[in-house]
Parts: sequence; structure tokens; C-alpha cells
Amino acid sequence: LPVLRPPGRRGRARGPAVSTAPGCRALLLVGAVGVGKTTTADAIGDDLEGRGVPGAVIDLDAIRRGWPAPPGDRFNSAIELANLRAVAQNFREAGAEVLVAAGVMEKRAARDRYEEAMGVPLTVVRLVAPRDLVRSRLHRRHELEPESLTWHLDRFDELTAILDAAAVEDVTVPVAEDPRATARAVLDAVWRGELGRRIDDVVEDRVELGTFKTTGSEFERRHPSV
Repeated sequence: LPVLRPPGRRGRARGPAVSTAPGCRALLLVGAVGVGKTTTADAIGDDLEGRGVPGAVIDLDAIRRGWPAPPGDRFNSAIELANLRAVAQNFREAGAEVLVAAGVMEKRAARDRYEEAMGVPLTVVRLVAPRDLVRSRLHRRHELEPESLTWHLDRFDELTAILDAAAVEDVTVPVAEDPRATARAVLDAVWRGELGRRIDDVVEDRVELGTFKTTGSEFERRHPSV
């Protein structure tokens, strides 16, 4: 999967060294609570598995769940990154070509830390959904937990504002009713962005034409529906 860089970001300072093994990429789905990050990550995993692409899905919420959280780190971000580094390495050594993770990244400055932990080039995709739809989901999910419901409703608005301001994503994808459709939309946006970036690189003499041809061949082999 590609590393997308929207207009204006081509000059971003280079992050930490990561693996550049052919075909090895990471995809991080971010978004406010209730938009369907974990569900979409699982659907992407199913799609890639069906295409024969070796990979793995990592739930960041699961690998950071521990208590009590240390002072100044209420969401256990430090242990999340430490665990992500170990889990990602294990999956890469097992042959994974694509790592798909779902979680929250509130600051753009944290992007390099996640890419370093993944150990491969990272693409960040923000999933968005209408506020009324998410609130309806949260009401169903926490209908027997009034305090939890209140927290999640407030957290959705808080995170939405944070992510709007932080602009951590490379691409934004609206969620569809069917998670499989959302998964395809994410992969379509990511692959198309990679091809466009490769064309720019060829035109500006940053890579040889053969590199673009290879990317195109991979696109056709792995994503024939586009």
C-alpha cells in the first residue's frame, strides 16, 4: 500500500528509517469513536486475504488496553507503540506484506512514531461518518451503559474537532453502509493515490520509468476491480 502525500506535503521532513522491502506497506485507519475503524480494518483484511495478499490486522485499542494508565498518558500511548513495534515485527517476519491497523492518532507529530513502530512506509486514512449516524450507533452499542454512552457521545465530538484541526490523514474516506464497500473504497483511494504519485515521480525524474510500470502491474494484479 502507498504512502500518500496530499498537495503541499511533498516537502515534509523525512521521518525515521523504515523497511523498504518491496510490497511491504502499512495502513492506519483513524477516526472518531463509532465511525467503524475496527470493522473496516477487518473488512480490508478479508479483502486482501481473498486476493492472496499476505498481511495482518492489528487492533490498537486491544494492544494498549491495560490499567491503570500512567500519569500523563491516559490512553496508554507509550505501551501501545511499544506493543505495536513488537507485533508488527512479528507479522513482518512471518511474511506479511500489508499491515492494517485501526486506532486514533491525535497529533501529526506522532505520525513518524507510528511509522517507525510499523517498520514500513505508512499511509494514514481517516474514516468519516455523519454525526447523526454515529450517535445512533453509539446509542445502540451502549444502551445499557448510560455513563459509557455519555462519554462516547462527548468523545466523538471531541475527537472530530481534534482530527479536523490536526489533519493527520493522507486521504479521507466516507464510510458506507456495507463494511466491504468501505474497505474497497479505502483500497481504491490508496492504490489510485500511489499510481498518481508514481507518475509525478517519473515526470520529475525521481524514479525510473520501470518503477512506475512495476507499480502499475501490481495494481492490476492485486486490485482488478478498479
